[in-house]
Amino acid sequence: MDDYQEIKQQLLRRRDELNRRIQEITAEVRHSDGPLPPDFSEQATERENEEVLDALGEAGRRELSQINRALARIEAGEYGICSGCGEPIPPGRLAVMPTSEYCVHCAEKMDR
Repeated sequence: MDDYQEIKQQLLRRRDELNRRIQEITAEVRHSDGPLPPDFSEQATERENEEVLDALGEAGRRELSQINRALARIEAGEYGICSGCGEPIPPGRLAVMPTSEYCVHCAEKMDR
């Protein structure tokens, strides 16, 4: 587990950043800064912006879920081990994709 402390800190920072962003997006979509503008065209623009914000929020929640799973694997001593074949995940892959649960071979098999 000590081998992954730097990755753990990176994941914790990213998790904090995502949590802040998701809170901001949620506040924006809920119009916590006030009601919708009275003009119909401005309302339409607001609705389009909400759709974009919703998509960004959903992507953030998915990434947050992946981060939480990676952190749980670190704590359980299972991080860096492929969930598919049980072999070690190369450090280079973890450096690029710290939330990866699978080695390249197993990930490619799953994508097929």
